[in-house]
Parts: sequence; C-alpha cells; structure tokens
Amino acid sequence: MAEELSIPPSPLEKETVAERVEPVDWLSSSAERELQKDPMIGREGAMLGPVKVVHAYWLAGMSCDGCTIAVTGATSPSVEDLLTGRLPGVPRLVLHHPVVSVEAGDAFVKNYELAEEGKLNAPYVVIYEGSVANEDLAKETGGYWCAMGVSVMNDPYEGKPITTAEWLKRLAPGAAAVIAIGTCATWGGVPSAYGNPTGAMSVMDFLGKDYRSALGVPVVNIPGCSPIGDNFTETVAAVLLFLNGYGPLPEFDELGRPAWLFGETVHRRCVRAGYYEEGVFAHEYGDKECLVEIGCWGPVVQCNITSRGAINHLGGCMNTGGICIGCTMPGFPDRFSPFYKRPPGSLVSTSASRTVGSFVRPLRRLTMQFQNREQLWDKRQRVPSGWGNVPEPGLLKRSLHYFYEKLQFLNAEPPGRTKPEEMYTGGYEVPGVRPGQSGARPEQEPK
Repeated sequence: MAEELSIPPSPLEKETVAERVEPVDWLSSSAERELQKDPMIGREGAMLGPVKVVHAYWLAGMSCDGCTIAVTGATSPSVEDLLTGRLPGVPRLVLHHPVVSVEAGDAFVKNYELAEEGKLNAPYVVIYEGSVANEDLAKETGGYWCAMGVSVMNDPYEGKPITTAEWLKRLAPGAAAVIAIGTCATWGGVPSAYGNPTGAMSVMDFLGKDYRSALGVPVVNIPGCSPIGDNFTETVAAVLLFLNGYGPLPEFDELGRPAWLFGETVHRRCVRAGYYEEGVFAHEYGDKECLVEIGCWGPVVQCNITSRGAINHLGGCMNTGGICIGCTMPGFPDRFSPFYKRPPGSLVSTSASRTVGSFVRPLRRLTMQFQNREQLWDKRQRVPSGWGNVPEPGLLKRSLHYFYEKLQFLNAEPPGRTKPEEMYTGGYEVPGVRPGQSGARPEQEPK
C-alpha cells in the first residue's frame, strides 16, 4: 500500500516566533550557519528537487560595482526571489557578497575558505564582476590590483592579501558553474582597453578555453555595461533549475551568452527601427527618428535592451534617446570608438534606406489616409469631425486607391454581399442585402 502523503503545516501555524525562527549566531559565517540548519525550515512543502541550497560566491575584480547595482534592481526574477527560494524548483540561493553580506572580516572570508576546502555540503557557483587583472605585473613591485581577505597560516600567501584572481583560481574547479557578469568580466571591457597598465582580461581568457566547471559547463557570460539585471537573475534561475534536475541546460551561443537574450540585434527590436526602414534619420540628439547617423551601432550589436528595458521593463538606451555604443560586445570599447561618431558602414545602408524610403513613405501615407476613413464618409464625401478640417482625397489618390483595393481583394471575397440570397446545406438561407441596408456594398446603393 502506498504511503499516504501529507502537506507539512505552515511555519506560521507555530505559536511563537522562537518556534518559527531558529536562533542565529551572527558571529559565525553564513556558510557555517547553513551547515547547522535544516534547509527545509521556513519552506516546508515548498521546495522541489534534490538540491535545496546553492551558495553563490561573488568576486569583484576591476569593477565599478555597476553590475551589483544593476542586479539589485532586477524584478524578473528579483534577487529577493532567489535568496528566499520563492521560485518553485529553484534552490534557495545563499549569496556571499563583499558589499551586501552581513558578516565581515574573518567570518566573511571563512565562507570562501569552506568552499575551497569542499566543506559546504552543497553545490556552489562563482560570480565574477569586473575584469581579471594580471597580478604578476603588480607583484613585481610588491603590490596587487584587486584583493579580498588576508591569507592565514599554512598558506603560500601567508600574511598577504589574497587577490580575487587567486580566489577565482581556487574556487573555479569545484564550482557547479562560473558566471561572468558585465562586459568587464565577460570580455575585459574598459579596464582591458588599448594601453591599459594592468593587463586586464576576461574570466574566459583567465581560465582558458579548456576550462569546465565541476558539472562540465564552460564560463557563462552575461555582458553589458552595466548589464540588465533581469538578464542575470533569469540566467541564474535557469542554471539553478538545471542543477536541480527540473530543466535542461539553457542554450548558450558560441561565446557563452544566453542565446535567448543575445540572439537578436538592438536594431531589430528598436522602437525607432521603423524610421530606418523608411529612410528617416535624426539630425541631433533629442530627435525621435533613427539614431544611426549620429553614432548608433544598434544594427550590429547583440543586446535586448530595447525590448526588455533597463529596470522593470522601463528605460533603455534607445528608448530614452541614447545611442548604442556596443557595450555588450567583445570589441567594446576600442572597436566602437570614437563614440558619438557615425559608423562608416551606415554610409551604404542609410543611403539605400533613403532611396527605398522615398517610394515607401508616400505610398504608406496614401494607404493610411484611406484607412482613416469610414465607408459612410466616402459616400457622403465629408468627414464630420469638429477637431479639424479633413480634406477629401483628389482624383489621383482615389484612382491609386481603387487599384490598391483591387489587389487587396484579389482572389478574396470583399466585404458585403453581391448575391441576392445564399442557401446553405440543411435549408439555412441568408437573405440578400437590399440597397440602403447595413452590409450592402457601395455599388448596390441607389444612385
């Protein structure tokens, strides 16, 4: 006989706060606290799959922290959704972040040491923000570029700051996935531009082509300067579903970008793309038309900022009047400089667009004029609008529209009925429409 399944009671049914929430030792590291408690507490009956908790170790290299700020503004899903385990099938995320974590000093670094030593009793992912500096260059003068924490006894770096590049090297082999967030981490970004003194590089360049995580996943890249927060949290949720066995490994392109997010160009989903098609372009910033001729690289940049917006589906560069400078692309910033200058390739494309648009625009305006008219207005030859004078189309326009309608209803039944009556199987009869009644075509009306 099958065992009867019952839903555990909600934690809110417990009488006291002490029964609902276990005592927390805030002097210990969050990773140690996770080892001391049951991952089901607080989410009885809500957690699905074998993996209940996943640790996320955030490392910051040569970064402006813009990626962190962007992620905290995410809404679909939000950081809170991931941290509280609110999404069905997605393990609860325990975030270890140098800015937002509650612990500091030795207790904070202890989180990273437990991961390196394999004592978490849970999988973990590494999230790297900012480019990875060449610490060998700084070591020549006894310094370092980016570091977090100080080494302890029995460590080759004893008494010295541990660089974030070193932490990445230590944690990457055991990670379920390594996620590079932002253009600096994915492609090197601004810190790796020509002439930089740090030897900065991307996470993918640092770990190498042959790197695979503990689950066989190469580096996941989520570019943007700063990236769209929702792009990051959505990808993390998809990866966590994969780790939990509730979804396939998400589709990534040949550069490790989420294919469903970066498969289209900015231009294809831009709110101004219709102006480009008709050959109408902005002359200065603030104009509503296409921005290609004043420096926009949107037609060749893979990004979803125009369709998703910056935060909560609002804003976004072109949506608010800004041009695309290619910040999600591996060639940024050098291959897109100088900014705000017309891309050379647009000389050909915009000229062709202007030529085609000079024919398309008038034809569309003509069709729009007739589609803005009721049939009754054509019969009475006037528009009863008190908002302004609507001129009647002239002979040339009416002639063009006549042939347009002929093409429109070619091999199709036009509106209205020309037959005196229609008989269907079963004896059902539709009587013919008489002149003057609704449904009669213009040629049926009395002259």
